[in-house]
Amino acid sequence: MPEQSFIYVNGLSKRFTVRKKREKGALFREKETIQALKDVSFSIDQGELIGYIGPNGAGKSTTVKILSGILTPDGGEALVGGQVPWKDRKTYVRRIGVVFGQRMQLWWDVPILDSYSLLRDIYRIPEEKYRKRLDELAGALDLGGLMRTPLRQMSLGQRMRAELCGSLLHQPEILFLDEPTIGLDAVSKLALRDFLRWENREHRTTILLTTHDMEDIAALCSRVMVLGHGQKLYDGPLQELLGRYDRTRSATIRYDSGDCVPALPPCVAMERDGDGFRLSYRPDELPTAELLSLLQQAGPIREMTVQSRNIDHLIADMYREMDL
Repeated sequence: MPEQSFIYVNGLSKRFTVRKKREKGALFREKETIQALKDVSFSIDQGELIGYIGPNGAGKSTTVKILSGILTPDGGEALVGGQVPWKDRKTYVRRIGVVFGQRMQLWWDVPILDSYSLLRDIYRIPEEKYRKRLDELAGALDLGGLMRTPLRQMSLGQRMRAELCGSLLHQPEILFLDEPTIGLDAVSKLALRDFLRWENREHRTTILLTTHDMEDIAALCSRVMVLGHGQKLYDGPLQELLGRYDRTRSATIRYDSGDCVPALPPCVAMERDGDGFRLSYRPDELPTAELLSLLQQAGPIREMTVQSRNIDHLIADMYREMDL
């Protein structure tokens, strides 16, 4: 293991055998082997906040389950803080926190404070340390007024904040987050992002975040890893990744006179937008300065805006280009 790598993954592989739908007249269902992970390798330093992205079925959740000790790989090795997750499970789980966006670890029908008390006993957290940590998390996650509320009576955003608190009570060194913002409203997402930044900064908690919400990635992660068909396809800065696919610009333009219609080459897509036009073009085919010159030839411009495509569109383009 590299000396400074907190998480070290080398050649990780995992296969699943699934049964196909039984065909008409057949006695048995055929089996199919799915290669969820193929020779995946990476390393993460302690205190990093990493985005782990890819389309559905890419192998993200499988990676998280292996690194959290839930699954055993078919090949390769993984060390987290010098421990093998699936072999040193009893001691290892004391060092990690895991939040799955669609699964809850807290008890549904009891106040969350009772669930936290049970987690305190499970992790054998000293009472004074438990009280201090609970007060800290309750303040950061705005849970003070919800401690006596059963989980079933909470909104989705409240439940997710409660889940995060439960996963961090024992102050783990690493936090695995698998789709933590799924279904959350904009206010809840912003609050969750603020908390994750705080936890990472205050306690140097290493965080591995898998999500389809690219705004989460852009707001939190300077480094991303892209997984596709069970293989790692990219590992590096987010902005460098986006730069490869940020090739399309959109523009809106309005003229002083509604009669003005610009004459543009076929590489520019143009459509009417109220009393103006909406354009789509690629600067590598037609530089923005040249486009502006052509637009000015049609008449005096009253208003014009040019913007990049949003991150979700860029990632979608990337997935298509990578055949994911």
